[in-house]
Parts: sequence; C-alpha cells; structure tokens
Amino acid sequence: MDQRNTRTPKPPRLLLDGLFAFPPNRETLGGTAYFIVEKPGNILLDCPIWDEETQQFLKEQGGVKSLLLTHRGAITPSVKSLQAALGSEILIQEQEAYLLPDVPLTPFEQEITLISNLTAIWTPGHSPGSCCAYWQRHEGVLFTGRHLLPSTQGEPTPLRLAKTFHWFRQLDSVALLRDRFSSDTLNYICPGANTGFLRGKGLINDAYHKLKALDLLSLRQHPISL
Repeated sequence: MDQRNTRTPKPPRLLLDGLFAFPPNRETLGGTAYFIVEKPGNILLDCPIWDEETQQFLKEQGGVKSLLLTHRGAITPSVKSLQAALGSEILIQEQEAYLLPDVPLTPFEQEITLISNLTAIWTPGHSPGSCCAYWQRHEGVLFTGRHLLPSTQGEPTPLRLAKTFHWFRQLDSVALLRDRFSSDTLNYICPGANTGFLRGKGLINDAYHKLKALDLLSLRQHPISL
C-alpha cells in the first residue's frame, strides 16, 4: 500500500486568536493560505488544499464570506469549486482578474475593504496585481503573499526571482508599506510562502522594525534568485 495516500492531512494551525494557517499547498508551489474568523464574515487569503477536510473545516467555522487572491501564483483550479461550495465572493487586483475569465469576481484598483478591519492593498512588483492584506487586530497583521517572504534567517524580505514582474516596482511597494505603518500599527507579518524558514513560529513578529530595517537601496542591485 502506498503510505503517501494513507497519511492524515494536517489540520489548519491556530496562529493567533481568530487566525489559522493552512498547510503548504503543492498546487501553489508550497503557498500558505490563511483563514480569518470575524463576526462580519470570515475571510480566506489565497487557496488552501481543496479537499473534504478543508471544506468541512471552513463550513464548521461559519463559511467564507470572501476569498482574496494576493497574486496570480495563488490561483488554483479549485477556485470555482470553492466558490460553488461556499458561495464566497472572490476578490483580486484588476490586473490579475483576466486569469479567471469564467469566475464571478470583484476586482479592485488601489485598495478595497473586505470587512471593517481588513483592507487589501495593491503592491505591484512580484506580479502586476500582487496585493497585501492588512488586518487591524493583534496590533496589526500584514498578509504579504509573495510580495515579502522570509529569508533563510526568517526575516521579511522581497525576493528577486526569475519570474518577478518588475523588481523596482516591488521595492517601491515595500517602501509604501514601510511609510504607511508604524511600530504601533504593524506587529506581525504572515507571508504567503517559505514559511518553513520561520522555524515553527508560523509568523514574523516585530514586523515594523524588521520592515524598516530593509536596505531598499542595496536591494535595487540584488541579483536574481533561482
């Protein structure tokens, strides 16, 4: 018997009150999806592994009001199935919307408020329509998709990859986030991939100071990572 098919799927992990992280999804090259539980409506950030266990978990938590896709690499073929099963609104920055021509969407340009304390922010660079999501709870949590990822030391950093859409725009987007927040408004970063580098912590704390410490001028000369 193939032991790979008999393993019990890992359940979502509780990171903070009202915040779960799903196991990495092979369909998004190891991407991590997050789930926020809020009274006005629960929010799913990017696509988790879509199976019976995930569907049951989301229904038990009260369903999904909205699914926010932070970049094109977070899209999976299960988007339509998820929407059909849960009746969720799907939000995506307008420059990525063409990738889902047969799916009812809510595209946005610069920013959009999903619920009163959660805002999606356009941060182009990694992809044309890359975005982050800012949750006001827990002194500020920023979900960065692949816009900012953990380094091998677990520090938040933009990565210049072979598929990076526009490196300088990505760095400009990092600067806008740095200038938008403060030590009082940004406490955690939840990256959309590379979470193994967090050494089991699941998120990046002291987020604003680590974001402010980035040397964006030096990063403009950064070579492409494979």
